[in-house]
Amino acid sequence: MWRQYLGDRCHVYGVDIEPACKAYERDGVRVFIGDQSDRSFWQQVKKEVPVLHIVVDDGGHEAPQQIPTLEELFPHLQPGGVYMCEDLHGPFNPFVAYLHGLGRELNDGTDAPDNGFATGPLQREVHSIHAYPYLTAIEKNRQRVDQFIAPKRGTQWQPFFDK
Repeated sequence: MWRQYLGDRCHVYGVDIEPACKAYERDGVRVFIGDQSDRSFWQQVKKEVPVLHIVVDDGGHEAPQQIPTLEELFPHLQPGGVYMCEDLHGPFNPFVAYLHGLGRELNDGTDAPDNGFATGPLQREVHSIHAYPYLTAIEKNRQRVDQFIAPKRGTQWQPFFDK
């Protein structure tokens, strides 16, 4: 399905805990067998897959699986890449709460001397977080952002008259 949508030149990497899923491998499609909550598993995958542009997490659907997957793969995404996690439902979904925490971090800032804000680690990498019904998409910055510049405007900062 993904090769039909993204084109014949794309490479699809699947992950499953069930060894029988290796049957889906073919030219341009590789399946890794492992537990998505296992960070050492992701370390091995990243060694074997040097480039990722899109990640779709449709895995175990539990926060102890989704959080390590995001934390391990988002830094591995190429600039401009997109990370999507779906099947996010339930009134007290722990992964959704984790994502809301990330969203709050996007508003953190430390005043910089030139009317801007120094960026934190998440702000340097994340362009945006989009929440949809049952799905979240996180876009990676195309280039690192070290500072948000916010020139001051308005009458409070303008020298309209001398006192």
